[in-house]
Amino acid sequence: MVKAWVADIRPLLDEGCYKRYYEVLPSFRQEKADKIKRKLNKAQSVGVWSLWEKIKKEYQLPEDSNFNLSHSGFFVMCAAELEKKVDVQVGCDIEQIREANLKMAHRYFCPAEYKRIIEAADRQQQNEVFFRYWVLKESFMKATRKGMALALDTFEIFLGTPAMLINKPADFTDSYYYREYEIEGEPYKMAVCSTQEDIDSKIRTEFKL
Repeated sequence: MVKAWVADIRPLLDEGCYKRYYEVLPSFRQEKADKIKRKLNKAQSVGVWSLWEKIKKEYQLPEDSNFNLSHSGFFVMCAAELEKKVDVQVGCDIEQIREANLKMAHRYFCPAEYKRIIEAADRQQQNEVFFRYWVLKESFMKATRKGMALALDTFEIFLGTPAMLINKPADFTDSYYYREYEIEGEPYKMAVCSTQEDIDSKIRTEFKL
């Protein structure tokens, strides 16, 4: 099974709390955080790895587990495959909803996806649909391990329940599955994409920072 977690990093904006988490990170993650200038971005970097460390310890997962990390705004996200299957691909993404870049969607999304966005009832709904597409697309790109090297219009997503990948490059022969999540009362979209069909339907919040 693939499970997903989200954690609020606002406690890490306190210098003392940040220091406590920073000091127990592996050196390569400390160096990564040291290179970041903005306080919020430093908290995201420290927070997302701290979340993974808590998950890894709780579920006794090996270092080479199939997992993926994401962060946006005040939240960090982790998705991980818990059965230690070596051939499972996992990607996740979280994005804070804000003003959508419709010009970018027109240029880089598939025509049907862009049409779905602009046909939304109002600008708020357009923003919602845009960022729903965005996390679904980003999570697939991360699952394939191609990232932004994979053009956004080379695969198409149908916004069903669940969302479905209806077109993809021919060299990706595996089937990919989605789960989407939201944080009650918070303006964020989240998605997990995996070649493992069994993805937990609930986002988990038990690990606090």
